[in-house]
Amino acid sequence: MTASDGPKKSGSNKGWWFGLSAGVVLTCVVVLASGFMIETTNTDTFCVSCHAMTPFRNAWQQAVHGGKNPQGFAAQCVDCHLPHGDFIEYVTAKAVTGTGDVIQNLTMDVDTFDWMANAGKNRLKFTYDSACRRCHHQLDAAPGMPRGGFLAHRAYLRGDTTKRCAECHPHVGHKDLADMVNRYFKAQT
Repeated sequence: MTASDGPKKSGSNKGWWFGLSAGVVLTCVVVLASGFMIETTNTDTFCVSCHAMTPFRNAWQQAVHGGKNPQGFAAQCVDCHLPHGDFIEYVTAKAVTGTGDVIQNLTMDVDTFDWMANAGKNRLKFTYDSACRRCHHQLDAAPGMPRGGFLAHRAYLRGDTTKRCAECHPHVGHKDLADMVNRYFKAQT
């Protein structure tokens, strides 16, 4: 019997255990870093770090969704501008939207861009019903809702209409947005 015929040494097992350990540690670091990054980028403070978002934040702060309500509750940008289906949909939309925002702000002249035309044209692309419904889930019994609002929401809840929330509520979330945007960008030029 030769030495090569005997049982193998555990050298190859050491490599396997090292790889497994390194993989576990790396996975933990990536998961923790991802959670930290998601939380960090979920705030209005992060969103406004790009100067083009300043008037949008100012308009939001003056609105019911920005804290001007009896409860003092303030929704964050991501509460309305990202879908609230499942985690994969949320993170994917967050990555696509964030990447698009960075590219647009690097390649366009934000001072001459027609923000209000863009908002009118693309409102439904960046305002999600699932986000609205996350907070506004009692649409059929909201206190003080007029009859017309009750009937419109009933048709929505029954699926009798294909309208989305932002079609009937186009200026929700940002008070006097057009005025804020126009004043801000005129002052910049």
